[in-house]
Amino acid sequence: MLRRVPARPLALPRDPATLRTLADQALSRTAGAPLVGGNAVRVLRDATENYPAWEHAIRHATVSIHIEMYIFHFDVVGRQFVELLAAKAREGVAVRVVYDWFGCGLAPVRGLFRPLLAAGGEVRVFNPPGLRSALGWVRRNHRKLVTVDGRVAFVSGLCIGLVWQGQPARGLEPWRDTGVEIMGPAVAHAEASFAESWRLAGGSAADVLLMMPPTPEEAGSVYLRLIPTEPFTGNLLRLDLFIASLARERLWITDAYFISTGPYLEALKRAAHDGVDVRLLLPKNSDVNWTVPVSRSLYRPLLEAGVRIFEWNGTMIHAKTAIADSRWGRVGSTNLNLNSWIGNWEMDVAIEDASVSRTLEAHFEEDLGRSTEIVLSTVPNAARPAPSALTAVAPRRYRASRRLVRTMTGVSRSLGAAVTGNRPLESFEAMPLVAAGALLVVVSAVAFVTPWLIAWPLAVLGVWIAVTLLVEAWKLRDKS
Repeated sequence: MLRRVPARPLALPRDPATLRTLADQALSRTAGAPLVGGNAVRVLRDATENYPAWEHAIRHATVSIHIEMYIFHFDVVGRQFVELLAAKAREGVAVRVVYDWFGCGLAPVRGLFRPLLAAGGEVRVFNPPGLRSALGWVRRNHRKLVTVDGRVAFVSGLCIGLVWQGQPARGLEPWRDTGVEIMGPAVAHAEASFAESWRLAGGSAADVLLMMPPTPEEAGSVYLRLIPTEPFTGNLLRLDLFIASLARERLWITDAYFISTGPYLEALKRAAHDGVDVRLLLPKNSDVNWTVPVSRSLYRPLLEAGVRIFEWNGTMIHAKTAIADSRWGRVGSTNLNLNSWIGNWEMDVAIEDASVSRTLEAHFEEDLGRSTEIVLSTVPNAARPAPSALTAVAPRRYRASRRLVRTMTGVSRSLGAAVTGNRPLESFEAMPLVAAGALLVVVSAVAFVTPWLIAWPLAVLGVWIAVTLLVEAWKLRDKS
């Protein structure tokens, strides 16, 4: 018969220096990034602060300008930045731009980068569709990184386009977003990260690294981790889970496309159960409309656990930030969803500094002043009492039931809940279920009447994947 052995209490080291070493080791392994000291960090809000800082650094560049950007819009803002970069290229500055083929859409085809190329700048597209990878091209380079002369780096959630700047004449406010300016030794890590992306886009990493100056001198007292995430590494996912477990007083999060995973939702709920002040600031309106109702389908269990949720009343909140216990902050490009955590190339910076954290907290509290808190309440019904429902604190009403989930990604969450019963459905999820049911009826009818309409696309996809496998196998044969 097995005899139970009583568990011994865990003996933790009492020496503060040892505890700090263990904490640093745990964070470094979790994030996949070392802690770098001696930096100066400036928090920049919206395009009104970020764009002028980028432009100032670019105008004063003497050696190199490196930009890794998910989106350059083909509008007045995008063209202004391209013209500025072209002017620096004509001065002899090495200008290199990596853009994402999906994010930029048709802008490059329409000639957005033509002035820069004519001036001698280099532009490369990241991970475009091709026969060599049937589905690999769906992974996005979602980073927003600018480095200048190896002395200053900008990491943010902002892309380059008019929506971030706003159009007051049309009543469109600027998108709310956050970035940071970094000076000091961490800039070398940003340059090295760009060099790797440049290599993946078909350029020579050596060309980038040869231009890097010696490690920048210390510029301040801020410690930070520059976290470049690649597909399937999950660097920031691990860190976000770790920080949610470590937070003791508060955890304040802003996110643009919140479609979180079960483990992270559970981490937030457990933190709230332990008395941590957990708050989420999310969009009320979005450029990707279906993400709002999908996010709202996650609200109930969070609210029931004590998490406070707010929705931004402005045009769009696009920032991706987190603050924990007034000591730790995160700013960057990663959204709290699997596509961003696992599928994309992303860039974030985790800052361990009380002053920077207090600045981020102050900005968060100001943003709450322009937001509506979502609460659980009982709403009476003319026929019978209704179950607990999601409502908004005055002055604005919560009207999620009027929003339709307009893509299959949104519908899939409602379908999963309806089929598996893993959570109660909200009233506004009725329309996604109707849409999904109607779509399945149409697809089934087409399959019965004209099966080739279904079979042919599947056959084309199968041939594409087969060609990819054969090409890769042939390449490996040549190496043997």
